[in-house]
Amino acid sequence: MNKDQVKGTLKDIGGKIQEEFGDAIDSPEQEAKGLKNQVEGKTQKKLGDVREALDDATTTTTRRH
Repeated sequence: MNKDQVKGTLKDIGGKIQEEFGDAIDSPEQEAKGLKNQVEGKTQKKLGDVREALDDATTTTTRRH
């Protein structure tokens, strides 16, 4: 697991908490910020997934030669 995967996961979780908090206090602004953070977190995690896959592919290719 790389830093983008970890940071993305944490941002997604934080966004979920923020969204729920906004719902609990009836704050559409906080809910929207939470949703935004979830999208950013999921995007960052996907970027980390791609980087890890590329690193794995590069390592596998390098080992064969």
